[in-house]
Amino acid sequence: MTKLSERGNGAPSSPIRRLTPFAEAARARGIVVHQLNIGQPDIATPQVMLDAYRNITDDVIAYSPSDGFRDYREKLAAYYAPLVGETRPVTAEDIVVTVGGSEALCFAIAATCDPGDEIIVCEPFYTNYAGFSHMLSVQIKPVTTYAQEGFRIDVSRLAEAVGPRSRAICLPSPGNPTGVVLSRDELKAIAELCKEKDIFFICDEVYREFVYDGDPGKLAPSILSIPGFEDHAIVIDSVSKRYSACGARVGALVTRQPAVRDAALRFAQARLSPATVDQYAAMAALDTPESYFRDVVDEYRARRDALVSGLHGIGVTCACPQGAFYLVATLPVDDADAFCEYLLESFSLEGETVMLAPASGFYATPGLGKNEVRIAYVLDRPRLERSVRILGAAIEAYTA
Repeated sequence: MTKLSERGNGAPSSPIRRLTPFAEAARARGIVVHQLNIGQPDIATPQVMLDAYRNITDDVIAYSPSDGFRDYREKLAAYYAPLVGETRPVTAEDIVVTVGGSEALCFAIAATCDPGDEIIVCEPFYTNYAGFSHMLSVQIKPVTTYAQEGFRIDVSRLAEAVGPRSRAICLPSPGNPTGVVLSRDELKAIAELCKEKDIFFICDEVYREFVYDGDPGKLAPSILSIPGFEDHAIVIDSVSKRYSACGARVGALVTRQPAVRDAALRFAQARLSPATVDQYAAMAALDTPESYFRDVVDEYRARRDALVSGLHGIGVTCACPQGAFYLVATLPVDDADAFCEYLLESFSLEGETVMLAPASGFYATPGLGKNEVRIAYVLDRPRLERSVRILGAAIEAYTA
């Protein structure tokens, strides 16, 4: 066989999707698999977005501009206006529309790092931070957060991690997989560190609307609101989770740093354009009524509370997430990877089982996360409660 590149041979597999063949085999045996491994919500997509798909009248589905339709970017800029506070407003010229948040992340890393440079992440981290860094020959440097500390991020540990090849800190808020929401004071402290070290802050804000504690309708604080930080801030955004439209594949890179935006645009030109039809739908989605988000947040909060309570009831420990719709749970097993395979290969309760994401793949430090899993509470409460019951029976059988 012709030799692959080291990049190809060494590409990490997704801990979120790695067990899919086991799930497919279980379904082929007639087992019902409750998927808690992946962030695919069962919440209905807003009607205004669905209507936009149905009402397309174009005779030709043509290319869009490489940075996305100006009308969409202007409407996005208006969406960001309440987030920026007293800092310089975001304009259409600060936005590059991307093929999902994933492409925005890839563009951000590519625009800020050369091969051999590094980005600093907090583990457990969203696995694509490692996947895209590997693809671009960029190293990730992990700073460990701990379950017993609620996975809170210690800025002093971030500062210790910054080295001569560090080019950016990349963090989500609200966080995937931990559900941690960074306060404005925490964002400001990280921003001050980035300014001091002259590195970028890539802030993944795709779960901005999903915050469960505090005032109803409260959004997670944005790095866009930190004054004097415009030259170092890069925001990753997406319609996928906000509108329960993961298949739409429309995201955005937002930065008021002209050089970063220009680099992202040139990358975007190389891949031609983001999807025309999906941008129409994403533009319409910006008219989603606030009542939609209130109802969705209330539903996720109730799911979170039911899941956390249920897990504690079967002896599984977890920190209560503040946002997004994931949590990292510590199981009473030695090897969560093996246990997750066991759930799909060897266990069922009344013809049903659950699919989880082993958390070891969310860490870069060998050995960490060995007895942890990420759980996405994207199923309705009856199915979540059923899943917890199945999980408890599986743990009992596995550890007997």
